[in-house]
Amino acid sequence: MIEFTDLNVMAKFMNYPEHIKNKLFYLRELIFDVANTHKEIGKIEENLKWNEPAYNNPKTGSAVRIDWKNNDPHHYVVYFNCKTSLIEEFRILYPDKFKYQGSRAIIIHQNDTIDTEALKHCFYLSLTYKLRKKSVIQPYIKI
Repeated sequence: MIEFTDLNVMAKFMNYPEHIKNKLFYLRELIFDVANTHKEIGKIEENLKWNEPAYNNPKTGSAVRIDWKNNDPHHYVVYFNCKTSLIEEFRILYPDKFKYQGSRAIIIHQNDTIDTEALKHCFYLSLTYKLRKKSVIQPYIKI
């Protein structure tokens, strides 16, 4: 497990219910794996944004946030900036892989089997969003 760099994020994770905590830890590991595998992303920051764990290098990409809400106890969520075209891109690339919420989120049921490679690609697209907007890198590199 990757050590926490922000104690507030660690506290947030420790307060998730057990049935969701491991799923969110898995998403966190995938995010760091994508960032560590693709050097163009650079070092990502881990902090809370809107009281949700968030991951980003503000120079290269758009934040990925993950969370679980107790008003929907069977789902957890991956949030993206709704002012970007990210969810639109994901819908084109992966129309049947995920359940989307508007222009801001991928919703995952606790019992869903996640397509890890597709989700990692979504993380990559978000974490390189600013680079892609500047046409520094190719938009649909497969991971």
